[in-house]
Amino acid sequence: MSEKCILCKRELKPVEIGATKKFIHRASTEYLCLSCLSKEFKVSEELLLKKIEFFKKQGCTLF
Repeated sequence: MSEKCILCKRELKPVEIGATKKFIHRASTEYLCLSCLSKEFKVSEELLLKKIEFFKKQGCTLF
């Protein structure tokens, strides 16, 4: 069974699960899609994607 966003119910990609764990809490069991995550933090999806790339380059294992 695939995970769904707790707000909009859209099916999630692995990177969105990793983003929720990185930006909200590592032990999260409920997740947000990038669109809902960006709304919650009041930032653009583009900024979140840039941060995800930054953390990937740093070796973050959540992505």
